[in-house]
Amino acid sequence: MTLSLFSLEGRTALITGSSQGIGFALARGLGQAGARIVLNGRGPARLAKAAETLRAEGIAVDEAVFDVTDAEAVAEAIPRIERDHAPLDILVNNAGIQRRAPLEQFPESDWRELMDTNLDSVFYVSKAVANCMIPRKRGKIINICSVQSELGRPSIAPYAASKGALKMLTKGMCIDWGPHGIQVNGIGPGYFETELTEALVRDETFSGWLTGRTPARRWGKLEELSGAAIYLASDASSFVNGHILYVDGGVTTTL
Repeated sequence: MTLSLFSLEGRTALITGSSQGIGFALARGLGQAGARIVLNGRGPARLAKAAETLRAEGIAVDEAVFDVTDAEAVAEAIPRIERDHAPLDILVNNAGIQRRAPLEQFPESDWRELMDTNLDSVFYVSKAVANCMIPRKRGKIINICSVQSELGRPSIAPYAASKGALKMLTKGMCIDWGPHGIQVNGIGPGYFETELTEALVRDETFSGWLTGRTPARRWGKLEELSGAAIYLASDASSFVNGHILYVDGGVTTTL
């Protein structure tokens, strides 16, 4: 009985920015728990390759190519997914980018791109999906926040601002959509080994500082995010709403 609470059999999950990295790992994890997965990205070839990999593992996968930063594209894509594939039970807002520069030198174009991707897209996609979920009186939305939703680092002030805002947007979604049976929570990953962090993992100075700063004394592995996502997407978290679950090896607990 208890284990059945974590099953995602019969449910459909859209994961934005899921052709690689954290999004792909979450797609794999939710798929292994039984969900039908709708992968999203802007590059058809990369998305097709990701879908092929998951299908080879026995996971049911559909592909949805659209730009989450384009409000009109999102407004067209979500009803199409619901019509052509299945009603969405789960949305994971994962698409995100990082840009680094001292704040006084940070280009305005990079600021706008970062906010468009990390924050505006979550509003566009979540609003469109919520309007489908509200009549059904159920649904799960998971926003991928960050330890930078709580902590700052040199040269990434705009990124931290976007993720801090996403934390509060998550809480606001919970307040407005909770009465409609929708649960909105966030996952705050710490530092994980991905294609995008490969250079930092190899940087002995940074890696040494990070592992010394992290109570777990290591980088996270992508598969370690799956359990949190399955929990928040499943009936096991039926009374959890507006919460940010940090999966960070303890880095947010210590100075």
